[in-house]
Amino acid sequence: MKISPAQTLEQIAAIIGAEFDGDPKHSITGLNEIHRVEKGDVVFVDHPKYYDKALESKATTILINKKVPCPKGKALLFADDPFTAYIKLVNHFHPQDFTQKEMISPSAKIGKNSVIMPGVFIGKNVVIGNDCVIHPNVTIYDETIIGNRVNIHSGTVIGGDAFYYKRRPEKYDKMVSCGNVVIEDDVEIGTCCTIDRGVSDTTRIGAGSKLDNQVHVGHDTIVGKMCLFAAQVGIAGVVTIEDNVILWGQVGVPSNIHIGKGAVLLGQSAPSKSLEGGKSYLGSPAGEAKDKMREIITLKKITEDLAKKTENSKE
Repeated sequence: MKISPAQTLEQIAAIIGAEFDGDPKHSITGLNEIHRVEKGDVVFVDHPKYYDKALESKATTILINKKVPCPKGKALLFADDPFTAYIKLVNHFHPQDFTQKEMISPSAKIGKNSVIMPGVFIGKNVVIGNDCVIHPNVTIYDETIIGNRVNIHSGTVIGGDAFYYKRRPEKYDKMVSCGNVVIEDDVEIGTCCTIDRGVSDTTRIGAGSKLDNQVHVGHDTIVGKMCLFAAQVGIAGVVTIEDNVILWGQVGVPSNIHIGKGAVLLGQSAPSKSLEGGKSYLGSPAGEAKDKMREIITLKKITEDLAKKTENSKE
C-alpha cells in the first residue's frame, strides 16, 4: 500500500507511539507485508526466526520488537507488538469504510458495452473495462481493477479479505487487508469462485486465463497469462504461477509455492515445494507424473506378489 504524501520516520513513530533509530526525516512511502516489500516501505517482524529476513529485505523501515543494530541506509521502529502497531498504521492511512448503500458505487467506472446484470454489487473505486459481462449476484469489492472482455459468472466474489490471522493465547487477531485484485484482459471466471485481495499489495489474474467453477485464489497470489484452472482448485496466499500453467480438478497449492511456466498438475495433486515448468505432476506430495506412475505400478506389483506369497503359504 502506498502512502501519499510520503511520511517521515518521526511522523510514523508518533502515530504508533514508537521509539525509532534512524534519521527523523527518513522517508516512508508505503506499508507492505514481507513478501511484497520494496524501497520506501515499512515492514513488520515479531518473531526472531524472521528478523534477518526483514532486516535484509528491500524494505527501508523495519517495525520490530527487539532493539537491534540499524542496517545502513534503513531505519527501525521499536514496538512491543509490531503486528498491532502495523494494523494501526494501515487503519490510519487506509481507513475501512462500510457505509456504501448503493448496489453500484458512484465512484465505480464501467467501460463501453459492458453488461452488469441484476444483483451485482460493485464497490468503491472499482474499474471495469470494455465489453465485459458481469453475471447476476457477483460481488466486486473496493479498488478492484478489471480489464477488457472479462466474463465473471454468478455468485463469484472478487476482492474479499485475506485469510491472515495472528494467533494469540486467547484469540485470533485479524490482519486488515488494504490491497486489491487486478483481473487482466480476456479472463473468464466461473460460478462461485473467490479471489481474495492482497494484504497490502495486489492479487493478479493474468490475461487470457480461465477459471472453472468453485476456484479459490488466495491473497497476494500472482497468476500468469493463459492459465487454466479446473473446478475446485484451491490456491493459498502468496503463490506465484507462471504463464500457461494447467491445474486440473481439486489441485491444492500451499502458500509460498512457485509453479513454473507450462507446468501441468493432474487432478487432486498437491505440491509440497516449488515446481519446474514444462513438466506434468501427479500426487500428494506432487512429483513428476511419469515417476509417480512408476511408483504406483511398482507398489501394485509388490502388493500382488505379497498376496501370492500369503496365498501359497496357506496351501
